[in-house]
Amino acid sequence: MPTLTNFSMRKPRYQISQSRALEWLTEIHAAAQATIQTLSAAERDSFAARMGKLIQRCACGPDKIASRGHAIADLGSSDFDSLALYDVTHHPRGRGTEVRSKLFAEVVNAYFEAEYAQERVAPSEIIHVTCTGYVAPSGAQRLVASKGWGKDTQVTHAYHMGCYAAFPAIRLAAGHLGLPVALVPANSVRRTDIVHTELCTLHLDPSDHSAEQCVVQSLFADGFIRYSLCDDGGQAGLSVLSLSENILPDSADSMGWSVADFGMHMTLARDVPDRIATSLRAFVSELFRKADIGLAENLRSTIFAVHPGGPKIIDGVRDVLELSDEQLRTSRDVLLDHGNMSSATLPHVWMRLLESPEVRPGTLVLSLAFGPGLTVCGGLFRKL
Repeated sequence: MPTLTNFSMRKPRYQISQSRALEWLTEIHAAAQATIQTLSAAERDSFAARMGKLIQRCACGPDKIASRGHAIADLGSSDFDSLALYDVTHHPRGRGTEVRSKLFAEVVNAYFEAEYAQERVAPSEIIHVTCTGYVAPSGAQRLVASKGWGKDTQVTHAYHMGCYAAFPAIRLAAGHLGLPVALVPANSVRRTDIVHTELCTLHLDPSDHSAEQCVVQSLFADGFIRYSLCDDGGQAGLSVLSLSENILPDSADSMGWSVADFGMHMTLARDVPDRIATSLRAFVSELFRKADIGLAENLRSTIFAVHPGGPKIIDGVRDVLELSDEQLRTSRDVLLDHGNMSSATLPHVWMRLLESPEVRPGTLVLSLAFGPGLTVCGGLFRKL
């Protein structure tokens, strides 16, 4: 049975409290507007006051997200004319996509190098997952070249799927494990590593003062994690029992993530939680049916690993499926400690469940994530 194992997480270089992050968002939006309109000091302060009220009303507060990680030093700094990316004194929208892509490459290349520094055994495949930056050769390809693993390790890129991307990555990894020997490298180790590198904080546009963007900018953080899929149930991990995916009808405009001139731009409709809710019961039933496990007799003892896109997403899953708060506690804890790290978030939840002594071996774990499409993804696992 395919098993998720060997989890390894690295925190971004910098951390910022959510209270300071929201203050900084107010400051940088006001500084950007001052540059655009050449505001006086009094006018800038007046705009900052209005912006602060909007952010306090719309943003995810410190009671839901305590802190977030970021890979570049800009966040939290008020010296706006000397920042590497968000130099709003001269560039009110921040630097363009070329600069952001360069920063992405530098951070991701360094992450791969550090993460695999002590690795002596080459995986047969590395699947690199991200939706926040694209350069070629990728950090995964550079790693394989520097390690001399070119004949032993294939690289696959699973890009631009958003928060649910861990599930397609698992499907890709499972397909690799099932390939005949003639189609994979001559490597004695049949192991696929899945590596997530999400730098969400590269994609702020300080000139966009909409309520929708205040919500987005208060949620997302940077995250880095890797894990393996092995065809071996003899080690600690999550055994993959079933997977499923559903693109909801007439929902294509509910969520979007597009490449723009100044980073990437997210759109998020208010009806996303409601659309997800209408499909959830049938979707969860299908995951249990595929695994040939009874839903009614197991639902109350199952732990739910839900991608914490925001507090309302977790609340919606709880209410629709009539779950206890304890069944969803780990998802809330990861949101509190890290924020929304896009595709890297759910693997952080899985890792924490594996490390928790309170979640005993044999426990069923039902995992859910949502993203553009509107796509509902999920998997039923068992803790080994």
